[in-house]
Amino acid sequence: MSASDAAIAPVVFAERETRAGLRIGVATLNAPRTLNGLSLDMARRLDARLRAWAVDAGIALVLLEGAGEKAFCAGGDLQALYRSMRECRERGSTGILDNAYAADFFATEYRLDHRIHTYPKPILCRGHGIVMGGGIGLMAGASHRVVDERSKLAFPEITVGLYPDVGGSRLLGRVPHRAGLFVALTGAPLDAGDAIHAGLADRFVPQAATASMLADLPEAPWTGDAEADRRVLDSLLARHAAAPRPGPLQRHRDAIEAACAHAALEDVVAAIGVLDASDPWVAAAQRTLAAGSPGSARLGHLLQGRAAALSLADTFRLEYVASLHCCAHGDFEEGIRALLIDKDRAPRWQPATLAEADAAWAETFLVAPAWPDGAHPLADLGTTTETST
Repeated sequence: MSASDAAIAPVVFAERETRAGLRIGVATLNAPRTLNGLSLDMARRLDARLRAWAVDAGIALVLLEGAGEKAFCAGGDLQALYRSMRECRERGSTGILDNAYAADFFATEYRLDHRIHTYPKPILCRGHGIVMGGGIGLMAGASHRVVDERSKLAFPEITVGLYPDVGGSRLLGRVPHRAGLFVALTGAPLDAGDAIHAGLADRFVPQAATASMLADLPEAPWTGDAEADRRVLDSLLARHAAAPRPGPLQRHRDAIEAACAHAALEDVVAAIGVLDASDPWVAAAQRTLAAGSPGSARLGHLLQGRAAALSLADTFRLEYVASLHCCAHGDFEEGIRALLIDKDRAPRWQPATLAEADAAWAETFLVAPAWPDGAHPLADLGTTTETST
């Protein structure tokens, strides 16, 4: 690929030779102007290359990163989803299968995320800079997830009328001390220490050590045996890693746990609203929750409860249905309009209150349609061994 082709390719792929005679597959999300937001084209290309590398005996591991210093991936391509929702509305289409683009986008994205979770070779993901929503979906399943001083991980979907998808319903349910519900409701950003505490990252490698970490990759004694190579990567990262400082999620652990211990969502929201806001991080979280979509809060709460008993594959299947409902008749279009299109930051949420967005209302988002061929589009997920992530 020429330099000009690489400059415009949405994902840049390369292979690096190693001293051991094997190769490292490098995939770089290449849309820095949009903070490497994941488009349908990017997801298709990345999934295809990961499939090819999975069966290539010469590839020992995969390195996944983003172009530029600002972000690994700031989420999915909301602009394209907005256009698809608006077009459906303008032609009077209301069924959840009427939006072909959304159906294709979420199926492709979730299939890619699941592939990363179950990948047969080690994947090193550099979660540098902003990592939000769909970016966490890409990063979460990697066998080795590295963050640094500038890393900010978040699920800010409540601000756009969605919910923490990409497996987030299951991932956040596993965050210690009930803090995953707080993250879902408030979109609170997690620094490196909190991301590791939450189970969304594994190692803190300071920026000053990143170049040497990457330089060491081709020099490591890769074997081609996946388990052995995971241990090689463990050892390599340990040499460059440092202990991160505890972030605000950990500093406010007890208060957050108490607030999120209530069974009723209304009580959780009220308790978060009266937390000590002397820390600007807590105050910002409270403002985001207060201004966010009540329907998103209810749906996120419901899905975390459901996903607790589900496999990873079943979580993606459940989220797929919920996401299509969000595109058809939820707050998603309005949330994107207010944040990214008109930028008035004055969304008109419907339902407007948590009382209106009750549990019965949220249950309608989990009703699966009659699939055209009789099978869920993600029915084949889960045919390989899942990781414990």
